[in-house]
Amino acid sequence: MRVAIVENMKNTPLGPLGVALVEAGAEISYFRPYIDQTIPTGIFDHDALVVLGGEQNALDDENYPYLPALARLMQRFSESGKAVLGICLGAQLLARGHGAENLLNFQLEFGWQSIEQTERGKTDPLLAGLDQTFTTFEWHSDTFTLPSAATLLATTPLVENQAFRVGRAAYGTQFHFEASSGVVADWTVDFEGSIRQMEPDWLDRYPALAAEHAARADATGLTIARNWLSLIEVGATKEQLLASA
Repeated sequence: MRVAIVENMKNTPLGPLGVALVEAGAEISYFRPYIDQTIPTGIFDHDALVVLGGEQNALDDENYPYLPALARLMQRFSESGKAVLGICLGAQLLARGHGAENLLNFQLEFGWQSIEQTERGKTDPLLAGLDQTFTTFEWHSDTFTLPSAATLLATTPLVENQAFRVGRAAYGTQFHFEASSGVVADWTVDFEGSIRQMEPDWLDRYPALAAEHAARADATGLTIARNWLSLIEVGATKEQLLASA
């Protein structure tokens, strides 16, 4: 199982997604285009594609000129039937790749939140094993319209499009299910200034909030990660396909 992971900024660890990848024995290739503009060159070298979150918006092509190509790559992966996972910015880029509109500075959602499954979400494999209302971590102000070919899987009162699927196994989650309690603890240090600017008293309330919500969010994250990994279909490389032709 060959999985390409695209990071869009530093300090974006995989949390429970990393746990599930290790469990599955996945071969992981990391790409950091915010440093060197490099993304996977095509869809044949990997069985699945993960695109993580970032501080930039999904339309910031001037400062991050790789974004259009990355959105197109996600669309190509999903149209081929391969598994795709876009988290936060990654979900916004997946939506962009499928012709949806990116909505900048739409609504801030930050911290542990309750997410509601839609009727279609209740039967989708990504959310299997979760309660109809589940807890996870949010950190965004941008969002997107739902791609015309997408199925909405989860929602909140403030931001409708929280999780969606396009095709067989291409998923976008606006929420950070990969933000385990350990990841959030690190973020309170790494991004203290940003958090205080957004939510001035949140860090003061953080210990109580973590005690109330973090364990449930950790369980949610690992369930979603394992569910998505189970949808990866291991295929032949381009070289193997050419050799057998």
